[in-house]
Amino acid sequence: MATATTTRIPPAPTWDLDAIFPGGSASEEFRRFRQRVKSELDTARRMLDELPAQLSDASVDAWRRLILAMQSLEENVHLVASFAHCLVVQDVSDTAAQAIEAEADVYQSDVERLRTAFEAMAKRQPDDAWEKLLSHPDLQPIRFYLDELRENARLKMPEQLESLALELAVNGYHAWNRLYDKMAGELRVDFEENGRVETLSLGQLATRMSNPDREVRRRAFEKLTEAWQSRADLAAIALNAQAGFRLTLYRRRGWDSPLFEPLRMARLKRESLEAMWRVVAAEKHRLKPYIEAKCRLLGLDANRWYDQFAPVGSSERLWPFDEAGEFIVKHTAAFSDDLAQFCRMALEKRWVEAEDRPGKAGGGFCTGMGPFRQSRIFMTYSGTYDNLLTLAHELGHAYHSYVLRHTPWWATRYTMTTAETASTFTELLVTDAALSAADTKDERLMLLDQKLQAAYTMFCDLHSRYLFDCAFYAEREKGMVETRRLNELMIGAQKEAFGDLLDPSGYHPLFWCSKLHFFITDVPFYNYPYVVGYLFAGGVYDRARKEGKSFAEKYRAMLADTGSMTTEEIARKHLDADLTSEAFWKTAVDRALADVDAFVELAAP
Repeated sequence: MATATTTRIPPAPTWDLDAIFPGGSASEEFRRFRQRVKSELDTARRMLDELPAQLSDASVDAWRRLILAMQSLEENVHLVASFAHCLVVQDVSDTAAQAIEAEADVYQSDVERLRTAFEAMAKRQPDDAWEKLLSHPDLQPIRFYLDELRENARLKMPEQLESLALELAVNGYHAWNRLYDKMAGELRVDFEENGRVETLSLGQLATRMSNPDREVRRRAFEKLTEAWQSRADLAAIALNAQAGFRLTLYRRRGWDSPLFEPLRMARLKRESLEAMWRVVAAEKHRLKPYIEAKCRLLGLDANRWYDQFAPVGSSERLWPFDEAGEFIVKHTAAFSDDLAQFCRMALEKRWVEAEDRPGKAGGGFCTGMGPFRQSRIFMTYSGTYDNLLTLAHELGHAYHSYVLRHTPWWATRYTMTTAETASTFTELLVTDAALSAADTKDERLMLLDQKLQAAYTMFCDLHSRYLFDCAFYAEREKGMVETRRLNELMIGAQKEAFGDLLDPSGYHPLFWCSKLHFFITDVPFYNYPYVVGYLFAGGVYDRARKEGKSFAEKYRAMLADTGSMTTEEIARKHLDADLTSEAFWKTAVDRALADVDAFVELAAP
């Protein structure tokens, strides 16, 4: 069993945001850029107002110019929103940044209303005129996006109602998300560790959940639960309000399921999703020997929520950030020089905010910087191998965007399902390369545990989130769902998803409250795309292992297609796979569970 350590590592770096706009929330350059965006919005409105209602030889150029102007505008608005969010999460007390983020919500709403008006015009055009418009060389690279936009318009309310809904969402729907983020970001707990009491943010507290000392994990979980218990009723109000907004909008649009929108956003068929979950539900029991062996290694009486990320093996080692970066660069180079060089560049240019300090938001993400065609990665790095994998995961996201850096903006808008493929693929590269080089039992145990822990999380934790969302939306259709009932739904989802892999004494009834993914208004059902991406990445990785470095260019080509195809089309073209078939998912799940026997054998006394 791993032992606790008091080893200190050098502070992880902060990111360089000044390379985008110097001066943070007080940046004069950022202020001027936002003024430019306002001007571009006015120009786009005028172009739309003057746009001929019918496509013809005389009007086709005006339509093309508007489309390109709207594409540029959306990229610039994305930069405003992304940069403002980076400012907010690096310092949750930055009220000026919070105001700019709210300002960005207004811009995004304005853009959505412009898009809605354009969609309404596009859907009225004859197919032959539309085809002629899209034949222009400037529009060919974004044809998929424009066809999708036109089809989406046919599934929505009349333009005036859609525009009203979007405008109301700024100060209603999205405001609940901002309120939750503010509430979560400001929560603090006093936590005693190594004889010293520190005031921690929830992001810092979350890193204690992978501490090798069970007592530290238990106390961290109790502190987390205590903090959220004080805000649970407020979180319930926010969650109910968001879901109520969605359901009302869906009814008005004639959408018969809360899954309709997230599936459209994922460019995924319901048949594919259901096939995946059937296989996951049927096969996850195969993780039981792994869980039992891990409990024996750790001397646990039962597997509880706070034990899920308990490390085994040589996890007492702490990785300084620089060493973690070199580790990732070295092991990605075994597959792709291009990927490895990118990772080094991103680290050297300080695209990563990783310092462990109070005042930061929790969680981790990778976001683009619009026309700069750069990325920024946010995380809290404390030196664990899990932190190293998070860094590899987010660098995978950033590489995906890097591959598309010369692609028109609307052709870079890939879905979460394919986004998670690139990040998970990079994790697999790092873990398996490290496993091959491991020369001690403890190190091999740690690496095998990381792989199987990922499968456990995807098949149980993520499945429980999906089941909770389904149950919650079904009840929300009938009225408000109070805090007590939300806790019951969460426990019910965990019972079904984890089965006997999690002890009944170890459920987390407030998980719905503490997990920010439930409150993200931009993406409903922010859960299953991770599982799709995880299993899809396994298929891509399997191909990479068989073909070696020659697959690197094919991998780039696949990533380049992600903004221009459905998830099923990408699978067919690049993997010759049918995602609506259980056969694909069964093979993928088998691959994910392939290391169970090796772990159990290695963990044996």
